[in-house]
Amino acid sequence: MPQAICHDAGVQAPPRIKFCGLTSLDDAKLAVQAGAWALGMVFWEPSPRRCPLPAAEEIAAALRRTVEVCGVFHDAPIDEVIAVAEGVGLTMVQLHGAEGPAYCREVQRRAGVKVIKAARVRYGSDVLDLEANRTDFHLLDSYAVSAPGGTGEPWDWSLIAARRSPVPLILAGGLDSANVGAAIAAVKPFAVDTASGTESEPGRKDPEKLLAFAAAVAATAPQPEPEAAAEVPG
Repeated sequence: MPQAICHDAGVQAPPRIKFCGLTSLDDAKLAVQAGAWALGMVFWEPSPRRCPLPAAEEIAAALRRTVEVCGVFHDAPIDEVIAVAEGVGLTMVQLHGAEGPAYCREVQRRAGVKVIKAARVRYGSDVLDLEANRTDFHLLDSYAVSAPGGTGEPWDWSLIAARRSPVPLILAGGLDSANVGAAIAAVKPFAVDTASGTESEPGRKDPEKLLAFAAAVAATAPQPEPEAAAEVPG
């Protein structure tokens, strides 16, 4: 993957982790034990990772005081987003479609949650266009014609060079334990997001992959400078 030359100033590794595509409380607890900052649950009907509302309510009730509980929506009617956010008890909403700045502001105002605005990246202009959305977080994901996310394919991280926004960035798109270290080095994100890279099958997490991903992220932490050896008087 090409290395980026521009990144979020002041961000220190390791970034936080958002484990996405959760559909059960058992998997959500495993994600928390692995070090999750946020848990993502997909409410887009065609997704193979769609989380049933009863499971989402169970996850939120058990864990929303421990981690961010995020609902992922794709061009849903705004009243539906508000109703799900309030009914489930979400702390964060991710908008993964063509929702514009006014839509994002209305979700923030009415639901009282943090908002992630996502964009799928093909060109540098996709990175720039996202900056019109002054939400709590931006998320950059891979572009695919067939699906709005969860493709398992990385995007060209060098396109991050177009970014100028101070909004904290979440990096998504085909991240797993094998490539997340390189992704963090290239982009310097606030957080990383993984779905397929930590699954045994869509919607079901693999405990070993969760731990391996978290370990790979932790390994990007800056290493302390070695202390200079004390001089021995002659």
